[in-house]
Amino acid sequence: MIAFDVEQLCRDNGAQDIVIASNLRDAQNISQPFDVAIIDVMLDGEPTLDFAKGLEASGVPFVFATGYDRIDEIFSGFPGVGLISKPYSGTDLVEAVVASFGKPASSTDG
Repeated sequence: MIAFDVEQLCRDNGAQDIVIASNLRDAQNISQPFDVAIIDVMLDGEPTLDFAKGLEASGVPFVFATGYDRIDEIFSGFPGVGLISKPYSGTDLVEAVVASFGKPASSTDG
């Protein structure tokens, strides 16, 4: 349900092509290039940090949206990457995604 809420939030804020991956294998098999990604630290019980490192190496902006509680040890390897903790507001998520592109966020609903 959260993924569908995030999808609608993204559409409401101008996103057009959205792909939801419910597990790490699906995420790794997406063939189209990403403009931006919203990543949970754990996806269907699997850590996504290597996937995030791959995006980072490819220059794809991304943010973490997670309820994972051991954030200091995990995110020390991702300086400058936005982190939104669950539960988060739509506005916070949109602002983090926009910031990942290095641009100031415009007024959003959320």
